[in-house]
Amino acid sequence: MALLQAEKLDLGYEGQTIVEGLDFSVNAGDYLCIVGENGAGKSTLMKTLLNLTPPMGGKVILGDDLKRSEIAYLPQQTIVQKDFPASVREIVLSGCQSRAGLRPFYNKEEKALAAENMERMGITDLAKRCYRDLSGGQQQRVLLARALCAARKLLLLDEPVSGLDPRVTLEMYELINRLNKEGITILMISHDIDAAVQYATHVLHIGKHIFFGTREEYLKSDAGRYFVSMESGKAADGGAE
Repeated sequence: MALLQAEKLDLGYEGQTIVEGLDFSVNAGDYLCIVGENGAGKSTLMKTLLNLTPPMGGKVILGDDLKRSEIAYLPQQTIVQKDFPASVREIVLSGCQSRAGLRPFYNKEEKALAAENMERMGITDLAKRCYRDLSGGQQQRVLLARALCAARKLLLLDEPVSGLDPRVTLEMYELINRLNKEGITILMISHDIDAAVQYATHVLHIGKHIFFGTREEYLKSDAGRYFVSMESGKAADGGAE
């Protein structure tokens, strides 16, 4: 059975529906990129999957014994979060809160998990540094390490490379791809369709065009051909809108 399945899902907020009848499923080991026009409902979908926003219709089904506590979420950073005055180690450890429950302290296993994920993200040497003094790329690595402390099966990412320079963006995509190869199922919102078709196993495109299928199927679809050609045109023009 799929880890997560959406059936006839209607998305919206403040009583206004923005997407209707969405059907897709995510299996263990998938790397699903969610793409589409700005304002199409990508972040609303992510919040609905996390049960932070109720669906306007339809339902989200968790399968394969997946529990909500086994889903980690990396939202887009706000200015306030970027200026958070805590150490890297403290922030990464806070990802273990769901494991600790009501305990007012972290046990040896949770501290070891935090250390392991800092090592995975290449930030062990930053453990005592203040988070707000780090570069944007370093901060995203810290937040990924934190999310990995919470994630046992599924990792949801909302524009994880937003605001990063091209070199750091590539490094972040490679990190996420490696995590997927290590067995973490990925759902990632991305404005970068080129990256989606390079790394994803599946693509969900929402907006005026709605598509769900494998990366190969997306590239052959009308929506895929149209939007990939648009991205290629932007690249040829130096990224100009």
